[in-house]
Amino acid sequence: MSGQLMPCSPGEIGALFLFEKLTPEQLGQLCAAGRVERFEPGPVYTEGEPATCFYVMIEGTVVLSRRVGGDDVEISRTSQKGVYSGSMQAYLGDRVQQTYNNSMRVTETSRFFVLPAEKFSAFMQEWFPMAVHLLEGLFLGSKNTQRAIGQRERLLALGSLSAGLTHELNNPAAAAVRATATLRERVGKMRHKLGIIAQGSYSPEVMANLIDIQERTAERVTKAPVLSPLEASDREDTLSDWLDDHGIQEGWRIAPTFVQGGLDVDWLDQVAATVGEEILPNAIGWLNYTVETELLMDEINDSTNRISHLVDAAKQYSQLDRAPYQVADVHELLDSTLLMLSGKIGPQIKVVKDYDRTLPRIPAYPAELNQVWTNLIDNAVGAVNGVGGEGTLTVRTALEHDRLLVEFRDTGPGVPADIRGRIFDPFFTTKPVGEGTGLGLDISWRIVVNKHHGSLQVESSPGDTRFQVLLPLTAADNDTTEEPE
Repeated sequence: MSGQLMPCSPGEIGALFLFEKLTPEQLGQLCAAGRVERFEPGPVYTEGEPATCFYVMIEGTVVLSRRVGGDDVEISRTSQKGVYSGSMQAYLGDRVQQTYNNSMRVTETSRFFVLPAEKFSAFMQEWFPMAVHLLEGLFLGSKNTQRAIGQRERLLALGSLSAGLTHELNNPAAAAVRATATLRERVGKMRHKLGIIAQGSYSPEVMANLIDIQERTAERVTKAPVLSPLEASDREDTLSDWLDDHGIQEGWRIAPTFVQGGLDVDWLDQVAATVGEEILPNAIGWLNYTVETELLMDEINDSTNRISHLVDAAKQYSQLDRAPYQVADVHELLDSTLLMLSGKIGPQIKVVKDYDRTLPRIPAYPAELNQVWTNLIDNAVGAVNGVGGEGTLTVRTALEHDRLLVEFRDTGPGVPADIRGRIFDPFFTTKPVGEGTGLGLDISWRIVVNKHHGSLQVESSPGDTRFQVLLPLTAADNDTTEEPE
């Protein structure tokens, strides 16, 4: 937006703090290269437009804002003479994208000294060459440092997740190995028992009945009810007594297996009536091996399914086989992240999922959002661990006006009010030296705000800290692909 051109006075702009050390000759060159413009209340420039000018306010009131999601959030309002904004990084040239990184408007009639970006860059290079080199080093060096430490932050998170995933995979894998070894032993004993039965002088009808009972017993195992410890104990006592009464040796050892397999006294009565008293001990032994093998196969199936589920969760978390930008279900992303971090969360922290499953899928970068969830969950776990390690982590989703809310609530000590405004700053951390880089929340903020056009905010009091991520339900028209450093 252009304002009304006015005369430029070297004396007037020389009184501004930014130019007070310049010589009269330099002030004259500034006035010759630039201009003074008067703006009526309204916008001066808009965030994202090419940064063509450097603005220094002579008088008036200026408001700076940043675009967050679909809203402009005010970040500064001042009437101080000499404040400046605009193409402040023009001296870096093409090494950075030369666009306005905020929007500026005035709330009353205001005057600015306006200097074209190329003139501002030329004066900086000519008048302050050493300062330009220092500023270049500071700006570019800071970005490189931030990028390197950001990569380290990701590697640390990956190491933690890998350790947790290895631990989670080890349990079902070890269970499957143990069950397989036991199954091999039981099958061997079953073959031996089958040989003993086959050597007996049993009629084909008796053998057919025994095989039929075996098949029906296997079916009962697949439908075995889940019993409480007290119910299981009572049923074991009843079955043990039945086995003892019928002369079955080691009934106390067989009874728990039969109970786990869903067998009861009524079923054993049917078995006894079918096979006869002389074959009953061998038949019971045969059925015991049958139940054991079915239970072991169930255990192997559960263990391998658990491994498959963990691998799927790891793929979901990393999004290795997915497009970088897609329509995603945030609940799937949250679940995979919580599963990947379950080892770090530990059993002392209760996880509550308060999901609104009616929420729609949203356009997003899933792998990037998983990184946000990881950072916020990790911080919540650290906060709870700081007060004894016992507490609650609540993950809530809801519709907040026209945006999707993902909230992480912990029962930790809270974020002190005096640092609440700094927690999203790069390199700011409250963790001990060596335990945090101070980039987790900064990266999260840039992923949510810059990449998804959402917002990230915190509400905190002792015992109730809530980090809230608000994401748009639809893709922005001018979607950016800016990668978080």
